[in-house]
Amino acid sequence: MREIEGHQDGSSLRIGIVVATFNSVITDGLLTGALAGLEDCFVSDITVVRVPGALELPLAAQKLIASGMDAVVAVGAVIEGETDHYIHVATQTSGGLQRVALETGVPVTNAVLTVREVTHARERSLPGRANKGFEAALAAVATATALRDIG
Repeated sequence: MREIEGHQDGSSLRIGIVVATFNSVITDGLLTGALAGLEDCFVSDITVVRVPGALELPLAAQKLIASGMDAVVAVGAVIEGETDHYIHVATQTSGGLQRVALETGVPVTNAVLTVREVTHARERSLPGRANKGFEAALAAVATATALRDIG
């Protein structure tokens, strides 16, 4: 039996981070978390791309992958408002990120918060290991290393 599990040594990886600037109070915290996670995994080749909103994240992720990234971390915050816009943006962004990963074979981890309350987003973007950007960075490294080991 052959068993493959990703690991946290990302020293040989090139990782991209795409960040939506909309809701920057939240996304800046998620970006800080993602960078801390990549630092913990010894990733030094990092490219950060900022785009206006969550809907732009999949295209930016796709372009980063085309430039040679081994994984991409997508960072954003979609917070429910008074209209159905929240549902459409959240659904299309998540679906777009998943589609990019499946079409390219390169991990795209999702640190796009989809929450009903700003306080929920703030809690998930605070410094520490519970930061969703941090978690997505670790997942990106583990998935990229696992896929390399598959061959």
